Amino acid sequence: MNDRPTPHTRDELTNGTPPVSRENVTSPVTIERDADAAATEDRDRDLFFELGSLRHVDRTWRHFGGFPFANVAEHSFRVAWLSWVIAVREGADPSRAVLMALVHDTPETRTGDVNYLSRMYTDRHEQLAFDDQFAGTSVHSDAAALWVEYGQRQTLEARIVKDADTLDCDFELREATSSGCNLEDRLSSTRQAAFAKLHTESARRMFMSLANSDPHSWHVNGRNRHTHGDWRG
Repeated sequence: MNDRPTPHTRDELTNGTPPVSRENVTSPVTIERDADAAATEDRDRDLFFELGSLRHVDRTWRHFGGFPFANVAEHSFRVAWLSWVIAVREGADPSRAVLMALVHDTPETRTGDVNYLSRMYTDRHEQLAFDDQFAGTSVHSDAAALWVEYGQRQTLEARIVKDADTLDCDFELREATSSGCNLEDRLSSTRQAAFAKLHTESARRMFMSLANSDPHSWHVNGRNRHTHGDWRG
């Protein structure tokens, strides 16, 4: 048991010394960096800031009625999880599929998102955006290989990520329907066209299961105060 008194005042917390700002802190150890290593570390840091900005890039489903659909970062998160699960079901490499999913939309920090309408009028120069985005970073060569593999759709993992990218749209449309949005119904013909392009049996089964699914079943029917707690009848 710790019998030391807990400090409560600023002076006690700082042993009587004034707080020091981050800018004035000097490391007791000098880290030697050559110019190339320093440049790579700087580019890695910039990449992390850029990837964080995906939270502020809206997916353009919002164009159709103003419903608050997910941003690109949120979309990519579920695509990664969908890719993992489908890869396991299909006997593919889950790690490669998840890494590919993380890469698949990163250029949208620079190009923005497009929907099935705006794509007809837009040339986004995604390859240029990707090259500039990852140039000089520690992961440039690995990310580039994943990007090319995804675009070519020749491997099972690439096809799985594309299926996951498609399925996330249908998950979100189902969620929107449960909140009173009718876009799922209005886009039914386009989603059937998307279904026809799915590559894997696991993705097709998942798509078909969505029709009668309830986005709220995970919490309504899961362990909660009503089903397992003090609200049980």
